[in-house]
Amino acid sequence: MPRIGIIGGSGLYDIEGLKNKKWIKINTHFGDPSDEYLVGELNGEEVVFLPRHGRGHKMMPSELNYRANIFGMKKLGVQWLISISAVGSFKKEIKPLDIVVIDQFVDRTNQARKMTFFGDGVVAHIAFAEPICSVLSDILYSTAKKLAVKNNITVHKGGTYINMEGPAFSTEAESFLYKSWGMDVIGMTNMPEAKLAREAEMCFATLAMVTDYDAWYEEESVVTVDVIIQNLKKNIKVVKDLIEDVVPLIPKERNCLCADALKNAIITSADIIPEKRKKELQIIIGKYIV
Repeated sequence: MPRIGIIGGSGLYDIEGLKNKKWIKINTHFGDPSDEYLVGELNGEEVVFLPRHGRGHKMMPSELNYRANIFGMKKLGVQWLISISAVGSFKKEIKPLDIVVIDQFVDRTNQARKMTFFGDGVVAHIAFAEPICSVLSDILYSTAKKLAVKNNITVHKGGTYINMEGPAFSTEAESFLYKSWGMDVIGMTNMPEAKLAREAEMCFATLAMVTDYDAWYEEESVVTVDVIIQNLKKNIKVVKDLIEDVVPLIPKERNCLCADALKNAIITSADIIPEKRKKELQIIIGKYIV
């Protein structure tokens, strides 16, 4: 089973270089994932890829079934999950075409996106002070630094990603507000993925591709899809090369806190959890709830 999962954002709908690849449909108790999962071999490792918005980009950020997407990864055996995301920047030094290896999140969504597997008779409170796996982010950063020299781009280690609702881009007032808060980049999708991955005891990291300066930077033109797509196309080859180089470096064993994130998080007594919920969440809570 694949240990390594990749979620592709805008512009990344496939992984080149995969051998023995096949698309697999996964059913979950939480509904349908964004698409089928592409499973194959990359540099000697079995990996699984999911296009976040579906092939052809047919789903808005608020329409995504984040629970199904992450649960499907868990069902396929994924332990390490890399999320690729297009973002806008709030800092002049974080330029379009740069890459940021995120280490923090702030949530500003407002349509009640479902960000937990729990509820309906079972309660868990995960620790989330450090939402990114440091082991995985260190590997991503060191590998990206090597590619950056060859591709004349800059890679930033650490940064706070504010998750807006969308699908419209920020107003100028919102952009200046988020900048005043000290945010580094802005996107529409990664916070739910990070929370759910932690509940699923996956090692999760975000690789953010900077496409624009959001709306605060008056020296740049207004953010449009055209601008974002043009910059994504320039960055996408670097990201594909990065994934190919990263995969063989991911450890076989996990010694980080992500691997046991639920160990002391489930607060509901095992004997009162409904059998239906035990069955639905077996692959997530099974090792703790007999």
